[in-house]
Amino acid sequence: MATSTSLGRTHEVDLAGGRIRYHETGEGAPVVFVHGLLVNADLWRKVVPGIAAAGHRCIAPDWPLGSHEIPVPDAELTPIGVADLIAAFLERLELTDVTLVANDTGGAITQVLLTRDRSRIGRVVLASVDSYEGFLPQPFTALPLLARIPGSMRPLTEAMRIRALYRLPLAFGLATKRPVPPEIVDSYLLPSRNSAAIRKDLRRFLRSVHRSYTLAAASHFADVDIPVLLAWAREDRIFPLSFAERLAGDLPNATLKLIDDSYTFLPEDQPELLTESILEFTRLHATP
Repeated sequence: MATSTSLGRTHEVDLAGGRIRYHETGEGAPVVFVHGLLVNADLWRKVVPGIAAAGHRCIAPDWPLGSHEIPVPDAELTPIGVADLIAAFLERLELTDVTLVANDTGGAITQVLLTRDRSRIGRVVLASVDSYEGFLPQPFTALPLLARIPGSMRPLTEAMRIRALYRLPLAFGLATKRPVPPEIVDSYLLPSRNSAAIRKDLRRFLRSVHRSYTLAAASHFADVDIPVLLAWAREDRIFPLSFAERLAGDLPNATLKLIDDSYTFLPEDQPELLTESILEFTRLHATP
């Protein structure tokens, strides 16, 4: 589970698909965070304090994407299923006019959500995310195939015991420009290493991942009229700038902002610049 105290108090909520743990701090207009694969709410530990200090209620769940601690064996762990889980979470907490902030795989799930149920969402920040044909992108395209092999997740998670591997492309080497602190890496990787049930959840999600989900969502982008900020790492090595430009052209109310000196994990590499971008965006598109 996420461990950073900067995320606020820890809570749990029961949804139809299972129990979700989340972290909350601050008061005001709600900002809900959506991390990607094999990370958890700790991804946002350096972003949440600034957003909360500016007068927002920050809610950072540990979504069931492999770094969660509460198994969800009854949940539909497909991109549509996780998108619907996010929608159910917003409804259960009675949140409205939400600013949804997503990174990496969480951005693909958010795109699916926007084309299914955006009734509680006021604006969206997509911070270097999967989209179109890039779900999953290179070099991660083999993971869904690997996940079809029974028992395949155990060797994968065991290999990541070796800290020297963390900077390899299949670990965090392509996603972060700077090393992730060891205690945060442990927060991300220990749940799947320690729990067969979590590995099963991870495998179920990975088996379902396919670009057909993001391409189907993209076919409905013309109907997504809410403001979208595309906060993109200029040096992104996983999601090319061309994807951001394509999203900016297809989403009717999108703005593209490039962030320097960062790879895909903007909340890790450039939390201050990402925080400033989010706050500027929320002020510009505040509900009267």
